[in-house]
Amino acid sequence: MAKTPRCHPSCVQLLLRMTDKNLHIIDHPLIRHKLALLRDRETSTNKFRDLLREVSLLMGYEVLRDLPTEEVAIETPLEKTKAQKIAGKKMCIVSIMRSGDGLLEGLLGLVPTARVGHIGLYRDPDTLVPVEYYLKLPEDLHDRAAVIVDPLLATGQSAVAAISRVKGLDCAHVKFLCLIASPEGIAAVRDAYPDVPIYAAAIDRGIDEDGNILPGIGDAGNRIFGTQ
Repeated sequence: MAKTPRCHPSCVQLLLRMTDKNLHIIDHPLIRHKLALLRDRETSTNKFRDLLREVSLLMGYEVLRDLPTEEVAIETPLEKTKAQKIAGKKMCIVSIMRSGDGLLEGLLGLVPTARVGHIGLYRDPDTLVPVEYYLKLPEDLHDRAAVIVDPLLATGQSAVAAISRVKGLDCAHVKFLCLIASPEGIAAVRDAYPDVPIYAAAIDRGIDEDGNILPGIGDAGNRIFGTQ
């Protein structure tokens, strides 16, 4: 029997980008280089954390491109002028624990005044369904733009659970940022929340029976914290 041809991962990226205007692949040479190092099993824990922070810093420029600004009067050392500053109560970064904290530091480097929320989720090893064990979000989340962060969008169920929590607090402007996404994870988020923009550095070919992205980077939490 002839084998069904499979699309090359780059073809999958192209097809998804063509059909999903809310999917943003941040494809920059520096990000590609650092992602290659993150994938390498020989990369140390300390180096892995540094690389993840650096990548989130680079990706953050695109993710935060549409933050609203307002004109303010300032005085330079030479004269008075007008300039643009971020308007309103700015934003909230919501980390899906525990691996989301690997992306959190880079974004806070860009917007140090951002509020931070945490959603603790672990994946049931048998059902792969996320189980919530911790939740702490700002009370005024409805007044802020939220960026939910998790290095991997694998099955998509944790992302959907986190988005549901944030939207449940009437947060109208929600984005999801990850390092690597799978087609299955993207589809899960799209089925539940087609309006939520997804930002990723790469789309890998898929997930295995345990819900791991292939080729992926392994377990992001273990690699960030040096655990097994």
